[in-house]
Amino acid sequence: MAKAQPRKTWQYSEEFIREVVDLTSERKHRISDVAQKLDLHPVMIYRWRKEYRDKGLLKHKGMKISKTSKPSLKGQTRVKQLEKEVEMLKKENDLLKKWQRYLAETHQNDLDSSSDTEKN
Repeated sequence: MAKAQPRKTWQYSEEFIREVVDLTSERKHRISDVAQKLDLHPVMIYRWRKEYRDKGLLKHKGMKISKTSKPSLKGQTRVKQLEKEVEMLKKENDLLKKWQRYLAETHQNDLDSSSDTEKN
């Protein structure tokens, strides 16, 4: 009786796996579509994505995602600085809107008063 031959296991390069993971991390590419085009089983892609996510190497929109990463102190101060700048710009925008309304009202009043003098 002949012994059954083991099934061939495909070896994929790290670069290929990384490209598949990066491609499927974008929302516009469905894992099932990519798997079908590359003749892979979708479970394989899900496994690769999990491995990359667990290692903190999964990219999403150009950023590394790590489930254990915490914002750095430098990043936190930058965020606070940007929040202050946004608040200042909102106030400036509100002031400019008020100034624009004032100018529009003044212009309208000038038009109304000039039309009143023309009638008399």
